Amino acid sequence: MDWLNFHHLLYFRAVAREGSVTAAARVLHLSPSTVSAQVQALEESLGEELLVRRGRRLELTESGRLVAEYADEVHDLGRELLNAVRGERSERPVELAVGLAHVVPKLVAHRLLQPALALGEAVQVRVVEDRHDELLGRLARHELDVVLSDSPVASGSALRLYNHPLGESGVTVFGTAELARKHGKAFPAGLDGAPMLMPGADTASRRALALWLDDRDLRPRVVGEFEDTALLKVFGQESAGLFTAPSVIEAEVCRQYRVRALGELEGLRERFHAISAERRVKHPGVLALAEAARTDLFAGG
Repeated sequence: MDWLNFHHLLYFRAVAREGSVTAAARVLHLSPSTVSAQVQALEESLGEELLVRRGRRLELTESGRLVAEYADEVHDLGRELLNAVRGERSERPVELAVGLAHVVPKLVAHRLLQPALALGEAVQVRVVEDRHDELLGRLARHELDVVLSDSPVASGSALRLYNHPLGESGVTVFGTAELARKHGKAFPAGLDGAPMLMPGADTASRRALALWLDDRDLRPRVVGEFEDTALLKVFGQESAGLFTAPSVIEAEVCRQYRVRALGELEGLRERFHAISAERRVKHPGVLALAEAARTDLFAGG
C-alpha cells in the first residue's frame, strides 16, 4: 500500500504559496536545504514533477496545481480536526478573495456578493478589480478564490481553471429623459445614429452588442468606450449617451442613475460566470453566491 508523508505535503504547500524555497523556509523556520529535500521526496513518491523554475520563481506544473489543491484541503481539514477535538471554534474568519472583472456591473457584483456577506463573521470578503485575463492569472497562482466575469475561461486555455455558470440576463438600453424622448419612440430603430456609450472592445458584452446592432443594420454613434461599467453609467447619467446594462438590474439602474429604460434588445443575452481553480467548489462564500445567483438574481433567465 502506498503512503503519503504529510510533512512533505506541508512543505510543498508552503513553497507553492510563497513561490520559492527560500521564502517557504523562512515561513516554516527551517533551512532551505531541508525544505528542498522534503519537496523532492514528495515528487519522488508521487513520480511527478510538481515545480518548474521560471526566472527567479518556482511555478506549479499541471500535476503541481492538482497536488496544491489537495494540500490546501488537507491543511484546512487538519486545522478543523484540531479545533473539533479541542472543542474550539475558530474566531478567524475564512477569507473570500474575489476577482471582479471591470466589465461586470457594480450593481450585479453587489447582488452576487450579498449572500457571501450575509454569512457574517464566518467569511471576510476581499474584492480585487482588474481585467479578465489578469484576474485569471492571479486565480491560477491561488491568489484568488474565485473570479466573477462575463466571459468563461476559453476552451484550450493553458490555465487549469473551471467555469461555473451563474446565469444570464437580457440587455436593456438606458438614457436620460431627454435622450429617451429623442431616440426611444421607435425602439430599437431609434438607436441608429444615437450617441452611445459602449463597453470595452475586448469584452464579451461589447462583441455581442456590436454583432446584435450589425445584424439589424443599426449604426449608433459611439461617443465613449469604457472598461469600467460604473464610470460608463456616470457619463450616461450626465446625458453623454445611451448605454446598456443587464435587465435584471433595470430598476436599480433607473433609480441610482436617474435614467429611463428605452427597451430590451430582443434576443441579446448577457451571461455571467464564476471561475475557480477547483472543479468542485467548496468555499462557503462561493457556494452561497452561486446558489443565490441561480435561484434569485438570474432565476428568470
